[in-house]
Amino acid sequence: MENEKGIYIFCAIQTNEEHDFGVIDFEGETREVFTIHYDDAAMVAAEMPMKIYHPSKENLMMHQNVISDIMQKMDTVVPISFGNVFHSKEDVVALTKSLYPQLETLFPKIKGKIELGLKVVGKKDWLEKEIAKDSKVAKQKETVQSKSESAGYFDRIQLGEMATKFFQSLQKEAETEIHEKLTALAVASEVNEPIGEKMLLNGAYLVEKDMEEKFDEKVNELHEKWKDKVDFKYTGPWPAYNFINIKLKVEEPS
Repeated sequence: MENEKGIYIFCAIQTNEEHDFGVIDFEGETREVFTIHYDDAAMVAAEMPMKIYHPSKENLMMHQNVISDIMQKMDTVVPISFGNVFHSKEDVVALTKSLYPQLETLFPKIKGKIELGLKVVGKKDWLEKEIAKDSKVAKQKETVQSKSESAGYFDRIQLGEMATKFFQSLQKEAETEIHEKLTALAVASEVNEPIGEKMLLNGAYLVEKDMEEKFDEKVNELHEKWKDKVDFKYTGPWPAYNFINIKLKVEEPS
């Protein structure tokens, strides 16, 4: 099967013109990156062996780097999930045709826009100081410490619940003071599930390309205000991963 040639796809773009996006090095071979068309939609693709591709760090970087390069050249980029390879160009045309009604709706919504991400993580020392200021939590902590392990079981549960509520209040503050101010500069925004116990905000923002500099300035301004309390992890630009509400992970045609 590995000797059989297939067509690996990276993303969809809006264009009526054929594009040659140069070459990539993958698994020791140089491969051309080109477009396969249906109407004004095109899949960016490369010819690769017909096999299962494992999501190793190297492979994922290859996939993302191609999409990032396309974003520098095209206004409308819809990412396709890693690892989709088809038997022929005709199969890719059939795929694009099946997705076209959704792409036709999606293209104008993301044209000329990028996704930027911001994760806000509370610094351990600051979090400990903040929770120590809560008299109810402090009192409950004393109660737990004064009892034996078995006698303090339910007290510890209550302490955990109080700490959780306190942390949620900090997350709400971060949404109000950081997320909402960034949302004002974005076309759309999302708050995703926090990753890890110290994360206060996991935000994604759909931003016009010509607003990126202004958005960066606001992030820097907010960081300056919060830098003694939290760490910022600001990423992008990315394709609009969080703002594509159609299933673009596709199955190989039978």
